Amino acid sequence: LLMGFLSQVGHEPLPPTIGRNVLGRKVLYLPGFFTYARHIVEVDGKRGLFRGLTPRLISSTLSTITRGSVKKAFPLEDMEHVSNKDDVKTSLRKVVKETSHEMMMQCVSRVVSHPLHVISMRCMVQFVGREVKYSGVFSAIGRIFKEEGILGFFVGLVPHILGDVIFLWCCNLLAHFINTYAVDDNFSQASVIRSYTKFVMGIAVSMLTYPFLLVGDLMAVNNCGLRAGLPPYAPAFASWIHCWRYLSAQGQLFRGSSLLFRRAPVPAASFPID
Repeated sequence: LLMGFLSQVGHEPLPPTIGRNVLGRKVLYLPGFFTYARHIVEVDGKRGLFRGLTPRLISSTLSTITRGSVKKAFPLEDMEHVSNKDDVKTSLRKVVKETSHEMMMQCVSRVVSHPLHVISMRCMVQFVGREVKYSGVFSAIGRIFKEEGILGFFVGLVPHILGDVIFLWCCNLLAHFINTYAVDDNFSQASVIRSYTKFVMGIAVSMLTYPFLLVGDLMAVNNCGLRAGLPPYAPAFASWIHCWRYLSAQGQLFRGSSLLFRRAPVPAASFPID
């Protein structure tokens, strides 16, 4: 968790090493998961690996409870399973209804849990500047409210919600069309294939929506008084769109998406960020 977020904010304390890609060409690789973990333990001890864990667990718990409460308050009417091509309109209507209901649950749970997500991000990113500004959940809540007001708890919320919505609709619709047009009902393993389609689509779509997650997390720590949210790590972004444009110009919209084979970024020219 900590290593992934530190790579998102661009904190690379260890030098890259020379390796070879699948074509045998020499490339620079950034330290992987285990090397980065050893560095954190050396600097912060084993407890350093669990920075921000408590607010993250509370955030996940709130999200789960909220989804359950919304699902109970607004139950989705059961619809008969439809997979025959003659009933495409009926099956599509079913998918749209289910996705709309899932989207509502996800958006509400995201809003409720996001303040704790912001606190978790800020607790973790203090590793960069060795700060202790956010030392506990309750003290962090008081500090954010005092310095930034209510809106401080929801920085980065919009790109997170957009990413969630785009992920749900793309994943569900793609899985529906593949199951409807590409999988024949007469095939003996059709039901098995259909059960995995949504899972595979989820992996593919999650990569496409990763920039929304990255931008949302960066906005959560940007210009909040912590070193990792200030130059030279990042400009003080005026909005999440400003952050997106900056990362896009630098070719870093997928920064931190992998912790294994991490290619060192090619030095970029000075791109305008406004």
